Amino acid sequence: KASFCSSFLLSSKTPYKPLSSVTVISSSSSSSSSSRKGPKFPPLRSRSNTTLSGNNKNSKEKVEFMEEASSSIGFNKRRAEGKDKNDKFKNLQLKTRKLNPVNTISYVQILGTGMDTQDTSPSVLLFFDKQRFIFNAGEGLQRYCTEHKIKLSKIDHIFLSRVCSETAGGLPGLLLTLAGMGDAGMSVNIWGPSDLKFLVDAMRSFIPNAAMVHTHSFGSTSSADGAKVSSQEKFAEPIVLIEDEVVKISALLIRPMALDEAPLLPHSRNPEMFDSSSLKPGDISVIYVCELPEIKGKFDPAKAAALGLKPGPKYRELQLGNPVKSDKQNIMVHPSDVLGPSIRGPIVLLIDCPTPSHVQGLLSIQSLSCYFADSTKRQPDDVKSVDCIIHLSPSSVTTTAIYQKWMKRFGGVQHIMAGHEIKNTEIPILKSSARIAARLNYLCPQFFPAPGFWSLQNLKDFAPDSSEGSGPKLCDSISAENLLKFHLRPYAQLGLDRSGIPSCMSSKEVVNELLFDIPEIADSVEQVRQLWNGSADTERAKLHTQESIIMTEEPWLNGDYASIPNINTGDNGTSTSGKVISGLSITEFERDNALPSCLENITKEDMEVVLLGTGSSQPSKYRNVSSIYVNLFSKGSLLLDCGEGSLGQLKRRFGVKGADDAIRSLKCIWISHIHADHHTGLARILSLRRELLKGVSHEPLLVIGPRQLKRFLDAYQRLEDLDMQFVDCRHTTEASLASFESSIELRGNHSPPIDVHQSLVAQNSETSLFARGSRMQSYLNRPSSPVDIAMGLEILRNLKKVLGEAGLEALVSVPVVHCPQAYGLVLRAAERTNSAGKIIPGWKLVYSGDTRPCPELIEASRGATVLIHEATFEDGMVEEAIARNHSTTKEAIDVGDSAGAYRIILTHFSQRYPKIPVFDETHMHKTCIGFDLMSINIADLPVLPKILPHIKLLFRDEMITDEVDDIVDSVL
Repeated sequence: KASFCSSFLLSSKTPYKPLSSVTVISSSSSSSSSSRKGPKFPPLRSRSNTTLSGNNKNSKEKVEFMEEASSSIGFNKRRAEGKDKNDKFKNLQLKTRKLNPVNTISYVQILGTGMDTQDTSPSVLLFFDKQRFIFNAGEGLQRYCTEHKIKLSKIDHIFLSRVCSETAGGLPGLLLTLAGMGDAGMSVNIWGPSDLKFLVDAMRSFIPNAAMVHTHSFGSTSSADGAKVSSQEKFAEPIVLIEDEVVKISALLIRPMALDEAPLLPHSRNPEMFDSSSLKPGDISVIYVCELPEIKGKFDPAKAAALGLKPGPKYRELQLGNPVKSDKQNIMVHPSDVLGPSIRGPIVLLIDCPTPSHVQGLLSIQSLSCYFADSTKRQPDDVKSVDCIIHLSPSSVTTTAIYQKWMKRFGGVQHIMAGHEIKNTEIPILKSSARIAARLNYLCPQFFPAPGFWSLQNLKDFAPDSSEGSGPKLCDSISAENLLKFHLRPYAQLGLDRSGIPSCMSSKEVVNELLFDIPEIADSVEQVRQLWNGSADTERAKLHTQESIIMTEEPWLNGDYASIPNINTGDNGTSTSGKVISGLSITEFERDNALPSCLENITKEDMEVVLLGTGSSQPSKYRNVSSIYVNLFSKGSLLLDCGEGSLGQLKRRFGVKGADDAIRSLKCIWISHIHADHHTGLARILSLRRELLKGVSHEPLLVIGPRQLKRFLDAYQRLEDLDMQFVDCRHTTEASLASFESSIELRGNHSPPIDVHQSLVAQNSETSLFARGSRMQSYLNRPSSPVDIAMGLEILRNLKKVLGEAGLEALVSVPVVHCPQAYGLVLRAAERTNSAGKIIPGWKLVYSGDTRPCPELIEASRGATVLIHEATFEDGMVEEAIARNHSTTKEAIDVGDSAGAYRIILTHFSQRYPKIPVFDETHMHKTCIGFDLMSINIADLPVLPKILPHIKLLFRDEMITDEVDDIVDSVL
């Protein structure tokens, strides 16, 4: 049995419930640093279409609104302080179901997570009528299950073949989803080698307390008294994990071994004793053996009667396999006397052998010999014929001669090779999002360069060397395909089933379908092309002034002014400066579309923003969770937030090899706050970077984030080396940076001695937008907390060095209103000098993170070249936005208008808007909706808002469909 088992409750945030208090802060949009006066935010009022209205069951839960001024913005004070958690212990019972091995349907199925992007381990589903088992839960599993309609609520057990980001990166998202199911959440068992405890400890800080997670670790590295245990005792014997009426699941551990430590053949000798301390966490891999029980033959009453048995309890005993005494004859009746032929139980093996060192450990496992067809040692009663082996190992291992010879020892087994193969990149696993990407690519390849469907011809420059590790194929096998099944029961259907494999699709088919559905989209494609081929080039090439701005026709303009040739004079030469265009005066319009001086002589090699994920909370079929890749080209790159699946999105945008190059070029990763949809892809990115740069001289990657994130990363690094240096966001606020700069000026280049007392105070000080025990106020307006000056100076020097290499002048974290230690970000590029010697200011990019509109962010966004702002809810859902401390579309745009931002990109949409969010075009004169894999080059910013009407046309039918679905849902 498992040598270690624990069951515990993980705690963090819970699904939303109405809260007792909502407060407001004043957010004046005026500033002495800007002559522009932005729009005032209206007072909060009840909305008829809110989902909160009428839901409160008692007065204590009623949301209260207070108004300080007409420009006040409401927010949820308790949520911002982290006090909205339901900490009541929930004793969730594990699901119990009545099992019947005779009538059950059973199969194993390949869940192709990572097959197309090669970023994570595929998962395998073991299906029974009343039970579900999943092996491995890499990133993207939750999104995959949504795409393919696999019900997560039916999952009873999750098994990990290794404990690392490649096999377990999807666990946090999966557990968050299970936590939100029903009133109390769903329970689940998680199984893995002893390193599982490191992973679970790391996740404690952000998995909600509604998720009861029963963890079971097996194969501990020491005996009960702490003595070392030999490898034979620990690794050779199977560990029975589950044994019930329908299946027995056992585990065999594989430890990596030096090439000269193990024999080439498993029967020559056993490995010597080894020091368990030499094993690193994450090194142990697992073989899972799934054995279905034998089904006894049909009972024959006529044979029983002939042997002198009367109908009754003895019939049941014989069916259970027990002999009984005849009622009429002096004989013992055995089950074989009255039962027909038995049906043997199928056996499936799942093997994860990740490295050549693990192959040596695999060859040394003696207990596998009972499954070998060529074994001379086993007795007839020990015969165990394996029906299917699923190899999760990489092709660099499985194609070696030694592994192929080992495979052949199992005889006529169906081998399914589930390791990464380059040909699988042609078939997108997430077909719904690939279809959207292909349509957007057809409409505007400049902003949507990802094709959606990669071909091997596209990949010839991106594919890794597929010849590595290749060898002779000595054993017949097939390549795994997405949703490929191998039936186990009924026995008559034993074997492969390809009926569920998705059909192939190409970009050409998607475009032809689009042209059939929306014929006028062809005209939009031509109009979008003209934005680059026509006057747009001229607009980008020169600096606009009040006298020279030429108005370009905007599709959302009122008809009376849609074709005014010059914004200063009408057709008859009279002034039109007082006119209004869709709620925007001509003067405001010309100011909003004046090219900022920082874009003078800008090139496409300066900066590009790639939106990797634009959804909120959890991934959907169409939108992944938050992540933004800032490409600085030859100067490196940054990641802003890193939700689950970020690596897969990089692969979909840049190709398999191109994404590896993008990871190598990273200078910094910045995380806005601790919520899981913003950082659970971080460990996978960091571990891959470590592997890619192995043997290459490099510095640990800077990770800037809230203090709670460091606890997660420190705990996780006991499992995997992440090769990173952590920087607390509070050390990168404007106040902290100013303090550090002053310290440098006073002390020069010499670091002061470390003050232990100061360091301890800093570690325990509360750093967020709000101070405990005081009025809600800006952290930037409070006196700075004492910090370890020596540590701070070293951080500043390193950060300045990294920023300088990236061509950046500043990286500043801005406290915002969402949850404790939530931040926005300001990135400012260094100044440039043109050929005439003129100094050109650097561009400024601002990212809101998750937030309510707040004065700090508005002030930080003054004069931003690009503001990327969350817009979780539509305009009619202000109360929901307040309760959850998010922003509506209009509020996000108003922040940009107040700050005088040149372009606004909206992101972080609620998953209630699966394809395109609800928005009011009258406010979108300098704004665009973000989509996954959208790539916005800084040189193309003038064109950005002009594609929005064409995008709306592209989604015309989908918007109608979504509205119909909403109506149906409301009726049901």
